[in-house]
Amino acid sequence: MNRLKLFIPLMIFAVLAVLFWRGLSLDPTEMPSSRIGDPMPAFNLPTVRDADAQITEQTFKGEVSLVNVWATWCAACRIEHPFLVRLAEQGMPIYGINYKDDVEEAKRWLGQLHDPYRLSVVDQDGRLGVDLGVFGAPETYVVDKQGVIRHRHVGIIDQRVWDEELGPLVERLKAE
Repeated sequence: MNRLKLFIPLMIFAVLAVLFWRGLSLDPTEMPSSRIGDPMPAFNLPTVRDADAQITEQTFKGEVSLVNVWATWCAACRIEHPFLVRLAEQGMPIYGINYKDDVEEAKRWLGQLHDPYRLSVVDQDGRLGVDLGVFGAPETYVVDKQGVIRHRHVGIIDQRVWDEELGPLVERLKAE
């Protein structure tokens, strides 16, 4: 029995090593979403540009689009913003969800950095974000013509992400 006690630290080390190795092999941007395959959640929110305009989930029906969760307090959002502007200039429909942000700051931000969004809803209390399963900003959802969420990307969208992940999916969904 005393000999077995000598191997306990080795067994603990082996278990911790396996758990550590497994943790390092995970991709932090691969965050599953329970909303994939579901329609956009129901909501009725104003837009950043017009507090009187009430937008609903029906807005996302009719064409394949991106729904981008963003905020002025989000440093990564500032990094991805120029790429979103380029996508919008190329004709990609992008809708924004201004997440837990100050509306006046959001207006200034879009005015200074250009507005890639067809519209951006104000989700000041984060309820829409909770319904979508948002962990933070930026997050981007690909929504099909029926308003159904087909993909979720956590993190910055850049040319590589577009070319390898989102662009091919958008083209496939457009062809359906």
